[in-house]
Amino acid sequence: MKPLENKIALVTGSSRGLGKEMAIRLAQQGADILATYNSKKGQADETVKQIEALGQKAVAFQLSVGDSSSFDSFFSEIKNTLEKHWETSNFDILVNNAGIIAHEMVAETSEATFDSLMNIQLKGPFFITQKALPLLNDGGRIINISTGLARFSLPGYGAYASMKSGVEAFTKYLAKELGSRQITANVVAPGAINTDLNRNALENNPELEKILSSVTALGRMGVAEDIGGVVAFLATEDARWINGQRIEASGGMFL
Repeated sequence: MKPLENKIALVTGSSRGLGKEMAIRLAQQGADILATYNSKKGQADETVKQIEALGQKAVAFQLSVGDSSSFDSFFSEIKNTLEKHWETSNFDILVNNAGIIAHEMVAETSEATFDSLMNIQLKGPFFITQKALPLLNDGGRIINISTGLARFSLPGYGAYASMKSGVEAFTKYLAKELGSRQITANVVAPGAINTDLNRNALENNPELEKILSSVTALGRMGVAEDIGGVVAFLATEDARWINGQRIEASGGMFL
């Protein structure tokens, strides 16, 4: 029996990059997947196909994480789909992954950038989790995604890292408040990862990958495959005693 057999996971932002890898690794462990995408439906459909090829069920939903007014209708759709395809109203694992990144010095950060980061990176996960709680099974898992930038500082990421620091504090409160339901809440904080989210920065500065590799103990940038397995592990019964923790998966950046 696979570690996550008969479990259902909701993974936001799972049409590409880290989220896609998380969804696939969870599926490899036996979980069925509720995937979300913002605008890339074709990529989300491809994620679904890959999960189905592993023998698991998957359904993709459109979700704008920055629009909290859409969350009620989103979870109504989730509930209807669970009842139709799984004959249940509940799921077991919530992964708050969807997000954006912005690179602006504090002195130059616009309110528009700040508000966008706030809505997508902090307000979104907060209220998605709130709306998900009635559907999340007791004994379930909440896994939030932060960043190494909440521990170390690189100029230009002040607003982004501030939101992620908020996510880390939020996770501790979830762990405390949901303990009576035996639901664990943890944070995975990736370091520098070579995904499409960082592609522009890497293409605009050819030396950046070399610089980031030089400050990482393992001597390279991370890839999506370095993160998915960590998330999948935290969803398993083997991780049941890990709660309210921040796990940095950065290859040892700035040690």
